[in-house]
Amino acid sequence: MAGVGSAVRRLYFSVYNWAVFFGWAQVLYYAVTTLLESGHEAVYAAVERPLQFAQTAAFLEILHGLVGLVRSPVSATLPQIGSRLFLTWAILWSFPETHSHILVTSLVISWSITEIIRYSFFGMKETFGFAPSWLLWLRYSTFMVLYPTGISSEVGLIYIALPYMKATEKYCLRMPNKWNFSFDFSYASILSLAVYVPGSPHMFTYMLAQRKKALAKAKAA
Repeated sequence: MAGVGSAVRRLYFSVYNWAVFFGWAQVLYYAVTTLLESGHEAVYAAVERPLQFAQTAAFLEILHGLVGLVRSPVSATLPQIGSRLFLTWAILWSFPETHSHILVTSLVISWSITEIIRYSFFGMKETFGFAPSWLLWLRYSTFMVLYPTGISSEVGLIYIALPYMKATEKYCLRMPNKWNFSFDFSYASILSLAVYVPGSPHMFTYMLAQRKKALAKAKAA
């Protein structure tokens, strides 16, 4: 039974990783071709659906950690995926005024290159039992450029959306109401920006440690 369970797990993760890989490959293809043909103002419209699919599918990775299917700590997975879901749905989807900004292009290109490498790496390991050394190096090295560009784009887009949050009062709850509770989405978004200050260096340091460990292990093998 243990062997059957292991085979089912491996099949599941193979299908999951390659499905999300193809989703991100679509995002990158549409982003680059649209950027070259129509300019950055048209990029979001071209990538919206595959971006929403690929990024929302990552929610499963939080569940994978919670139920013990993977060894990655939820404490590392949750903030990264949570911030991306926040950008995908609470900022980009909710505030169309952000769509034409060039930071959308830098965001989706940074995200998509990162995830194409990551999901192909794990897809290779689950499907074939190994990943080539060059892919392992990309998996643990490209974040040194793509993480800063992605994080900068995230912060910039939240900031750009703030005036539209205040003007529309979308997702706000005003007093009086039957719950006797008020909520201002713009203040919550400002709080999220504050979290990036300690959170981003912490994640970058964590990834540097993971890189050192993974490359040392590969060298010793």
